[in-house]
Amino acid sequence: MLLGALLVLLVLGGAGTAAAHAALKATDPEDGTVLRAAPRHITLTFTESVGLLDDSFRVLDPDNRRVRTGAAQHAEGRSDTASVTLPKKLAKGTYVVAWRVVSADSHPVGGAFTFSVGKASATVASVDTGPVENPATAGLYNIARYLAYLAVALVIGTAAFVVLCRPDDRSPLHKPLVAGWWTLLAATLALLVLRAPYETGTGPATAFDASAFTRTLTSRPGLALLARLALLLITAAFAVRLRKRDAWPRPLLAAGTALAVALALTWAVSEHASAGIQVPLAMLSSVLHLLAMAVWLGGLTALLVLLQRTDLPAAAVARFSRIAFASVAVLVGTGVYQSWRGLGSWSALTGTTYGRLLLVKLAAVVLLLTAAGLSRRWTARLVTADAETAVRERVPEPVGGPPASVAEEPAVPTAGGTSRRNLRRSVLAEVAVGVVVLVITTVLSSTLPGRAAAEAAQAPVTAGGLPAASVTTIPFEVGRARGKVQITLDPGRVGDNTVQAVVFGPDGGIVTVPELRLSLTLPAQRIGPLDAKLTDQGGYWGTDSVTLPIAGTWTMKATIRTSEIDQVSVTKSVRISA
Repeated sequence: MLLGALLVLLVLGGAGTAAAHAALKATDPEDGTVLRAAPRHITLTFTESVGLLDDSFRVLDPDNRRVRTGAAQHAEGRSDTASVTLPKKLAKGTYVVAWRVVSADSHPVGGAFTFSVGKASATVASVDTGPVENPATAGLYNIARYLAYLAVALVIGTAAFVVLCRPDDRSPLHKPLVAGWWTLLAATLALLVLRAPYETGTGPATAFDASAFTRTLTSRPGLALLARLALLLITAAFAVRLRKRDAWPRPLLAAGTALAVALALTWAVSEHASAGIQVPLAMLSSVLHLLAMAVWLGGLTALLVLLQRTDLPAAAVARFSRIAFASVAVLVGTGVYQSWRGLGSWSALTGTTYGRLLLVKLAAVVLLLTAAGLSRRWTARLVTADAETAVRERVPEPVGGPPASVAEEPAVPTAGGTSRRNLRRSVLAEVAVGVVVLVITTVLSSTLPGRAAAEAAQAPVTAGGLPAASVTTIPFEVGRARGKVQITLDPGRVGDNTVQAVVFGPDGGIVTVPELRLSLTLPAQRIGPLDAKLTDQGGYWGTDSVTLPIAGTWTMKATIRTSEIDQVSVTKSVRISA
């Protein structure tokens, strides 16, 4: 049931926009600007390091023909930039730049913007800016990622339970250990095959392109997945060794621990920890967090299996209870650090998607700790009941045995039996909530951190030293038409501003609409609405002067009319600085 809900969530969630972690800080030329002379380079600056693709830039001229450019490269050797060289001569008119790069934490990010040479084009037709994200590829890739997380928890947690808790009968754990190993192997192979189309935003069939697959094998995410495959082969040998009942010698125990750390490291090098601030400490925290999660949740699964199929000794349950407590302590410590690193500020906790997901995860963790507390209580009662039973068994019976009337009485459920049943129920609740927490955690790894969102939202400085314009994108849907309107306020500060509004269709191409109106209101000061009085500039809507008298968070309302009878009004907040 949980797996079905997970798959539905992933398939439905795969239809949206790609969640990436490198946010665009600035473009040179700026979006929507009109230049006197043609630029020689296009340069993008991001909040973190990015990787470049063979087709990272697609530049289209005023006639919607692709411009021949140089190879994409990092500007001035800076890994947080992407740059491409343009031809010496460019015709006058409006150019569309579609771009796509890969964040340092392995997630692709893309977008598009325009600039004009001499003057804006009289008309800009619908433009194919290239693939943004293929829903099928993204859905399959995300399913593989989630299954990999679940599988590694099962493999490491089950192995840790066998080695550290030393159950008398470990045979029931063989099947879940093997199932986890095969699931992790299949998920890793799927991630490796789908990596190229996931980066380029193309369909799953392009995974069989030899050149693209070769590039994957030489990239950091690809190398991490190859290392995971190699480590899984070694893990298979350890899984066979786990079936033996003898104790593990210290060298073998150390080797197994190193293997688990290496497996966890293949996630750390391609997730949030590999980019941003304090990377070495973040990598260590990520490895410890994943290992603690696996030991706890995977161990809970092993405990549940043994409680249902064997008469697990109370001593083994008590040992796991202590291990689980230590795992929770590590999870709390590393989780607090990772939350601080990802959020950056208290306002991001409620003002960003990352922060809101973090609050949902926190609520789920509270439920998980509540279930864990119940499990510890029943574990203590089980240990006490087993100890009392052992004492009774050591007391000799009177000569002649018990009276016949007593011997014939029906058996009464013992305290140990009741505690064992209640423990099974609380552990089952822990496992169920733990799976939910794991799903939320994996979604967080695909969400733009609050710190990066705040950094991208700050008014950056372009290469030319001028403050960048304020760019706001508002999605809309009316009738059968849907798309988004991109509104640029230049300079996005108090005083006179120029406004350029461009409407994009569902395919990311620029489209024309019969009418576009824009108004701005400052609710805190009861100012507005101020009508921007946009006029059709031939392919886009704009005006030379909109006066914004006070700094603050303004409400921007755009009314888009797509036909004689269809129109819709959408709003979004925009920050105007002093």
